[in-house]
Amino acid sequence: MADIRFPGNADLRRLIRFSSENGLIWLDESRMVLMHAAALAELRKELVESVGAEQARRILTRMGFASGLRDAELAKKVRAGFSEQDAFVVGPQLHMLEGSVQVEAVKLDMDVASGRFHGEFIWEHSWEAEVHLQEHGQAHHPVCWMQIGYASGYTTGFMGRFILFKEVECAAMGTNHCRIVGRPVEEWPDADDYTPYYEADSIVSQLLELREQVETLRSSLNCPRKVTSLIGASAGFRHAFDLIEKAADTNVTVMLLGETGVGKERFARALHEMSPRNAAPFVAVNCAALPHDLIESELFGVERGAYTGAHASRAGKFERADGGTLFLDEIGELPLPAQAKLLRVVQEGELERLGDERVRKINVRLVAATNVDLMTAVQEGRFRRDLFYRLNVYPVTIPPLRDRIADIPPLVEAMLDRYCTLHGKRIAGVTERAMQALKRHDWPGNVRELENIIERGVILSPNNGAIEAEHLFIGGEVSGRTHESPDSAGLLETEGGRPAEDLCQRILESGIDLESFEGQLLECALQKANGNLSAAARALGMTRPQLDYRLKKSARPKQ
Repeated sequence: MADIRFPGNADLRRLIRFSSENGLIWLDESRMVLMHAAALAELRKELVESVGAEQARRILTRMGFASGLRDAELAKKVRAGFSEQDAFVVGPQLHMLEGSVQVEAVKLDMDVASGRFHGEFIWEHSWEAEVHLQEHGQAHHPVCWMQIGYASGYTTGFMGRFILFKEVECAAMGTNHCRIVGRPVEEWPDADDYTPYYEADSIVSQLLELREQVETLRSSLNCPRKVTSLIGASAGFRHAFDLIEKAADTNVTVMLLGETGVGKERFARALHEMSPRNAAPFVAVNCAALPHDLIESELFGVERGAYTGAHASRAGKFERADGGTLFLDEIGELPLPAQAKLLRVVQEGELERLGDERVRKINVRLVAATNVDLMTAVQEGRFRRDLFYRLNVYPVTIPPLRDRIADIPPLVEAMLDRYCTLHGKRIAGVTERAMQALKRHDWPGNVRELENIIERGVILSPNNGAIEAEHLFIGGEVSGRTHESPDSAGLLETEGGRPAEDLCQRILESGIDLESFEGQLLECALQKANGNLSAAARALGMTRPQLDYRLKKSARPKQ
């Protein structure tokens, strides 16, 4: 038997963090769940009894395959710069840390560049073999379905080609341990007997697909006009959307209320798209962005010679929106003279251009929006009371993003598609830890702030990688929390929110001098990198010549 030693797993143990504050367990950026093996055994039993052994095997194999693929991405990240073998065995080491099985390497011949792979491993204490023996007694065929799926998924993800593992011995069949062998799928003469377990076209998948189709059909019947510009699933979003939908077929003036950045203009556009006016123009005006002396001409139009600089007659926003919808954002910023003219347009459906005596009839659906309390403005004399009541016929409040946490994942998905296209990048998505940070954030800037953060994440994250928590720049939302990680004995060690400061404090309390500490640190980095100077230098954040110099300096006899 070949003596293939696994490197130390301290780097992997540090990736496992137990956060007692919020009940979360993390493996780097992925959320984990600690479950009873008995619960998994019950799930396995229910699957076998409900859909049959073949379908249960397919489901569990695919579950393991998906888990292995995720760990393969983690391995490339954690041990970048290490040898291929030391980087690859992250998978078996994680499989052990995750409590599935004890792994011993028998043979490992691999080369990622050429795609060559031949691996053989022994499994001890397989949870799947143990629960099968407890539930059903000795088996007539291998039963470690989820674990064999993990091995195949991990190796496939690491090698970049489909590597199929087979369980050639299984403890549930009476042997002392399980033994697995992995090779490229085309090297197995009986591969066709095993590949169906990795394919999605199972009966269960078809049933799930049919159910999704029924749900989609039901949704289309309940909401025949799909509005792609609005995204949300929360109760607050659905309530606001329902109000908009009910108003769409009418000509009622709609007042959109909500904080800055909640998406009032998008709701106004959705109202227009769902209305019979959708073939006519939608015109948006930010009243706060217009100079006060130009507001009237911008809204109502101007005739040539009405004032110095008016060299030509020009239609205003109302005329341009004739037959369609006019959206007036920040309407509370309108000066009182403009408010008086606006009241006439709302009441009579007619206007006069600045410098003109001719009355022009218009047919416009008005949607107003504000993030201030207009009633307070009325009481302070800054907003006309009669105009307020004319505009406030049908108020719709759009809740802030912090009250719509369920809307964050679909919003993020849509924003990723948009910004990946804009910046020409391929992003795998947002890690679970990053998504948790997004959900914890208070979002004072609402959806607009989320857009900025996701765009920044797309720019900072590596191509074909995922947006991690560190790419989001949400201050203390990610770091600075106390968590616990397992030590080499499996016991939990508490790590505070300020690790650098705590480490310095412990070093000072130990009484070790700086020169001795530096020597021990260099030696530790070399051991972790298995003597690879370049990898050790990268871990220490220095160049190889700098490391060479420090090693020679620490080895120099003291005077």
